[in-house]
Amino acid sequence: MSLWARWRRWREQRQLQRFAIPEPLWHALLASYPFIARRSAADLAELRRLCSLFLARKRFHTSGELQLTDAMALAVAAQACLPVLRLDLALYDGTVGIVLHPGEVLAPREEVDEHGVVHQWDEVLAGEAMPGGPLMLSWEAVQQPDDPEQPVFNVVVHEFVHLLDLRHGGDANGLPEISDPALRQRWLAELPLAWDRFADRVAHREPSCIDPYGSAALDEFFAVAAEALFVAPQELRAEDPPLYALLAAYFRQDPAGA
Repeated sequence: MSLWARWRRWREQRQLQRFAIPEPLWHALLASYPFIARRSAADLAELRRLCSLFLARKRFHTSGELQLTDAMALAVAAQACLPVLRLDLALYDGTVGIVLHPGEVLAPREEVDEHGVVHQWDEVLAGEAMPGGPLMLSWEAVQQPDDPEQPVFNVVVHEFVHLLDLRHGGDANGLPEISDPALRQRWLAELPLAWDRFADRVAHREPSCIDPYGSAALDEFFAVAAEALFVAPQELRAEDPPLYALLAAYFRQDPAGA
């Protein structure tokens, strides 16, 4: 083992010890988020390990009168670590700061159309991921309970999947970094087809476990489909088996079978 590898291993062990998650805090998390508790014992053990490393490497901030607690930080960490459970936590290294707001945020937007006219408006956000910048989350949205009668909504998974999409250096486009050439070609061929199938269901007002917001753009479809994969995997697999299989191949997880 090289000196660098030994140093990294020593650093990781220090972080795991310093940010070890107490049993009561971990069990409270599982009680609050049943879709996490349903994972296998092996998955939960790895998730708990990643949560400690995540909490060691990220910096949480709050706005307004919101007071950060250990339970809040762990709730974000656990849901953020689900997408990289079998990948690499280093995929999030480009983002260190996480800002929690009490509720939704009004973000000023500006766009110049093809005629040179400037359009300005305020966009209501429950979360936002920016390349190299802090990731913003509404704590109210993070706590939103699952409703089996509604499409899946999980703002933490959504925004952290956007970070995976942003790693190529440009805008999010629904194509995360995929080192396996065969899987990359499969992704390029199959994800747009799945998006088309989903947009057709939305247009015909057919029920779906995927948030209809995903019909707006391919990058948003990737993010909301990932929400469904981790929160309602059986429902996603039943609704669109090829999409489920594609996402499972990329994330190297089979939540419906776990």
